[in-house]
Amino acid sequence: MLFAAGAASAETNAELREQVRQTEIAFAKTMADRNPAAFATFLASETIFMSGARVTRGAAQVAERWKAFFEGAQAPFSWAPETVEVLDSGTLAMSSGPVRDASGKRTGTFNSVWRREAGGKWKIILDNGCPAYNCEASGK
Repeated sequence: MLFAAGAASAETNAELREQVRQTEIAFAKTMADRNPAAFATFLASETIFMSGARVTRGAAQVAERWKAFFEGAQAPFSWAPETVEVLDSGTLAMSSGPVRDASGKRTGTFNSVWRREAGGKWKIILDNGCPAYNCEASGK
């Protein structure tokens, strides 16, 4: 048990941030690849996705709600991390970045909270998006 704790703490914050960045990129790739089953593997069982006033709770409900986004040959939107931060404990992280429509135009900003699960795998626990102009204004 102590060995496992020591191994986790040996990772630097920069290494953990890169893990989360790569996880977010792989999560976004599920949309580009039109793969809802792969999308669902990134969801923690108790995940919460928020969009405006709508809240969807639990991995099964989020996966069901997002199924429509995977229909069709072209993804209706994409996202990519610009900012990633990880707690010094290495247990929680936040990623944020642009959401773009199918033509590449920025339409919003996503904010995701990731939790490091047993075995070191990162799972999304909270996700919230907002129009691009609202996110920047709320940060002031």
